[in-house]
Amino acid sequence: MAKYLALLRGINVGGNNIIKMTDLKTCFEKHGFSNVTTYIQSGNVIFEAPKQNISTLTSTVEAMLVKTFGYKAKAIVYTPEHLEQIVHGAPKGFGTKPTDYRYYVLFLKTPLTAAEALAVIPLKEGVDEAWAGPGAIFHQRLETKATQSYLNKLVAMPIYQDMTIRNWNTTQKLLKLMNPSH
Repeated sequence: MAKYLALLRGINVGGNNIIKMTDLKTCFEKHGFSNVTTYIQSGNVIFEAPKQNISTLTSTVEAMLVKTFGYKAKAIVYTPEHLEQIVHGAPKGFGTKPTDYRYYVLFLKTPLTAAEALAVIPLKEGVDEAWAGPGAIFHQRLETKATQSYLNKLVAMPIYQDMTIRNWNTTQKLLKLMNPSH
């Protein structure tokens, strides 16, 4: 068995696609996944399954979510090793000034690349900064000007359908849950 993380996009946001984490856990278990745990309400599911191709596993997860909850499910699935690459691929100093900046990781659904995403993500000079990482974009916005950030404009862009956003603290916590030695 191998451990995986499924980041579900578009659930429990703005009153849409409301799914209780207990129901989500039950769904994964009923479909044969084991050691299923969820973390916070934004759709983070850690589970074990036979080692397999990530693309195939992603399709399986999305199909079971559509069947069980009846919404257009999109998931991004990672191994602990890939999540570790992302966290360790953060720019130097990223996440170290939480009183000055809000930090986010924009996880990308393949085949979308970090270079493609970074080329179209709107950034407000003096407020937003972003860097490409391994399968993700690292984004920070100045806390004192957070309302001026262009990150909210991303939601209206077609590319947004192929990503999901987690804050830096959640991302680090997910890595610790997947790999307790970190």
